[in-house]
Amino acid sequence: MKALLSAAALLALSVPAFAGDVAVGEKEFGKCKSCHMIVADDGTEIVKGGKVGPNLYGVVGRVAGSVDGYSYGDGLKAAQAASVVWTEAEIAAFITDPKAWLDGKGHPTKSKMSFKAKAKQEDLAAYLASVKPAQ
Repeated sequence: MKALLSAAALLALSVPAFAGDVAVGEKEFGKCKSCHMIVADDGTEIVKGGKVGPNLYGVVGRVAGSVDGYSYGDGLKAAQAASVVWTEAEIAAFITDPKAWLDGKGHPTKSKMSFKAKAKQEDLAAYLASVKPAQ
């Protein structure tokens, strides 16, 4: 029993704490909507936005580069092939510097994402985690 508790405690410590503010992230998404929209699977428009980038509804938990009908750059195609799954932490790192994130994963640095978030990445990632199908 002690070993099980020790293993559980070690696992809890190895998972980084991620505590973004959803409300702040929702405001920050204003910087993203020129390229991205958030539209639910049933067609409900959560955030009307551009179509230059893929729909970000349910992005957390989804394999990177996997929205049907969207033409990704080589870097996210490679991330998809490697089955990289978007987490809040991965999204925060990606939007900080997409090319550096791709390079750090060993993928080509070719990306259509040119925006770099200078602040509030965790908040934006928390907001994106909040816009998903009910479970």
